[in-house]
Amino acid sequence: MNEILIISDNEVRKNNLNVILTFMGEAGSHNAYSHCIKTIESKPELVAVLIDGELPELAEDVIEKYPSIPFVNIGFQLNGEKSFKNMMGSLFEPVTQPALTELLKKCQDFHRLNTPSLASSTGKTRLFRSLVGNSSGIKEVRSLIEQVAPTEANVLILGESGTGKEVIARNIHYMSNRQKGPFIPVNCGAIPGELLESELFGHEKGAFTGAIGSRKGRFELAEGGTLFLDEIGDMPLQMQVKLLRVLQERIFERVGGTKTINCDVRIVAATHRNLEVMIAEGKFREDLYYRLNVFPIETPALRERAADIPLLLQELAHRLENNNENIVKFNDEAMRSLMSHAWAGNVRELSNLVERLAILYPKKLVGINDLPVKYQYGDTPVPVSTLSEAQQERDALNELFLTQTDESSEASQVGVLSTALPSDGVNLKEYLSDLEINLISQALEQQDWVVARAADQLGMRRTTLVEKMRKYEISRQ
Repeated sequence: MNEILIISDNEVRKNNLNVILTFMGEAGSHNAYSHCIKTIESKPELVAVLIDGELPELAEDVIEKYPSIPFVNIGFQLNGEKSFKNMMGSLFEPVTQPALTELLKKCQDFHRLNTPSLASSTGKTRLFRSLVGNSSGIKEVRSLIEQVAPTEANVLILGESGTGKEVIARNIHYMSNRQKGPFIPVNCGAIPGELLESELFGHEKGAFTGAIGSRKGRFELAEGGTLFLDEIGDMPLQMQVKLLRVLQERIFERVGGTKTINCDVRIVAATHRNLEVMIAEGKFREDLYYRLNVFPIETPALRERAADIPLLLQELAHRLENNNENIVKFNDEAMRSLMSHAWAGNVRELSNLVERLAILYPKKLVGINDLPVKYQYGDTPVPVSTLSEAQQERDALNELFLTQTDESSEASQVGVLSTALPSDGVNLKEYLSDLEINLISQALEQQDWVVARAADQLGMRRTTLVEKMRKYEISRQ
């Protein structure tokens, strides 16, 4: 995970920057000046540091100390006599998303040019870069990988197709003591049952028609490394018996052979099927299940971590760019629409969509109307770009007032202000502010404080809602 660090002693400034970064889908953390040195040195994955220029001498000392890390100055002008190659620019309050986005892009470019290659980076950095996301589900997966990788325990990876089970298996291998050995994948569902035994254990010359020579199997090829048995739930029952013997005794024979071969292989298996149901139906051996299921890892579906989609899109765009292919970016409405999709194919489906859109709209900003129809969510009869932001807010408030008038009894039950004009008059400005705070708070509570969904419910842009949250100091307690 690439991370952005905020260094400031000003709590309001730190909170405001955190709100913007959260809205942008970036992983941000913050620290005070007194602890920033220790924090920077403990985070090799830092892609940018937003440093408060309120203490210019301290800020310049930190920037000068870490020439390979890109910095953005926030709030104050630093000493113009010093020139830092790792200073990407300055932002002055109020900080806006477009300006911050532009400087973060410069930080990412600087970071890529000044970061050692993956081959020389730590195993943990490689792990985090290949498992993109900041949700609780993906954090749990990373934690489990770090715990099990150094051991020799068999691992069973469970989850829907396209959730990245092979990515997890590869990271277990690269984080283990077997990382210098081979990683050999086998898709048990793609190989006919009658050929799977030869594929796994190899065969001797003349063992069957067409066996014109001896051949090593996947177990021999994976010696000293990791054997990944993908879609283990599709393995025929007769092969399950033979696999169980290998797992128990760590020996096997080639097909048509009599020589016993010792086996030093770690097994990582994966399936999208419910093996416990298959056991009850007699389609999967219970003893093999318990041999494989020493350490289970459940991969979350993409629909369960929709908040990770902006980070995944950023990572996919970086991969296209690194492969010298066209990249594509998404505006707010398109991003929100993609976060509302069910993603039956999970990350694989998202990756395929990004690749397709990069071909259709190279180096362009994709809007909701550019997405395939199945990925378009929300009623958008009038393009958002044709309406001013003020008009959008007026329309949203008018709609809310109309709804409130028509459903006054229901509204009173949920605590919405009454629309009846008191005989002694009313301060309209304060009244509208109170109403706006009330409705925004309700929307955020109903949507579990997911800003994008709350903005959709209120009929306004996410940027507008973020600014209003800052204006009224609305935050989750």
